[in-house]
This record gives sequence, structure tokens and C-alpha cells, in this order.
Amino acid sequence: MPTESTTAFESSLRNLDVPCTVTTVDDFPDALDEVIERPAVGVDLDIDGVSLDDADVTRSPSTGQLADAKTGITPAALGVAAHGSLVLQSTPDGTEPVSLYPPRHVAVVRESDIVPDVRDALDWLDGEFEEGLRSAVFATGVSATGDMGALVEGVHGPAEVRVIVVEGR
Repeated sequence: MPTESTTAFESSLRNLDVPCTVTTVDDFPDALDEVIERPAVGVDLDIDGVSLDDADVTRSPSTGQLADAKTGITPAALGVAAHGSLVLQSTPDGTEPVSLYPPRHVAVVRESDIVPDVRDALDWLDGEFEEGLRSAVFATGVSATGDMGALVEGVHGPAEVRVIVVEGR
């Protein structure tokens, strides 16, 4: 049963035209397969029972594979329910480029890592910074800029975003 924060997160994502799938650990492979456009690249998800091992996804991609990828799959450290935002950490295995370069980004977040608002996310980040984390971004919807006159999507990052919420983790 979805939590209040999960329901709010889904609603915020809908307002951003970002599709969201809530799934179980067992059904994760099918949920992932539904949102991947191949070729796909990804990084380890670090969620118990959930992995990219059986998916048609290249991990530790070369720059060429990253450039050719249509989908990038990464974990999201947090989901922020009030805004449909994702907190993405820069990691040594390439979360940042995998989330930014392919035209479609699929973020996978644990249901237990969805917080109500930005204040809760900042409180969580305080702890992360104390432990040495130095890079995290809040991403909300597709990349967009109005710097060129009309609103243009996909300039500084993905033109499409999909979110998979894994229940019970």
C-alpha cells in the first residue's frame, strides 16, 4: 500500500508529465523493461533484491556507449514528494553522466527514500555532507532552458524522465 509521501510524489510527477511506476522487487525487471529504450546504460542501483544483472543494460559504459545510449538508468538517493524532485548523487561509477547524457533518464528510488519536502531532503543531505559527500543535485522533470528565447527541453540533460519506485525497501 503506497504511503502518503509516495502518493504525493506520484501526483507531483504527474504534474511534471513524468511517468512513474510503483513496483515490487519481484516485478522490477518487468517494470524496468517497460521503460527502457535500447541501447541502455546504467549504474548499480544499490537496492536489496534489485539489480540490472538480467537487463539488457551496459554498465560501466565507454564514452562511445554513453553517447549512443537512448536510456540511462541510475538510482536516486531521494525522492521529494512535494515537488517530484529527485536527489542524484555523483558517484565514482558514473551516476552523473548516465543520468545526463542519454535522452531518457530512468531513476529508481526506494519507496522508503521518498521524503515529504525539501527541508527533509536538506536534513538528510546534512548527514551525507558530514560523512564526506560533496556532490548532489535536485533534478525536477526534464532538463529545460529558456535562455535561447523559447523553452527548449533536453539541452542540459535528458529530454525524458521516468521514475520507478520500489516498494518496501
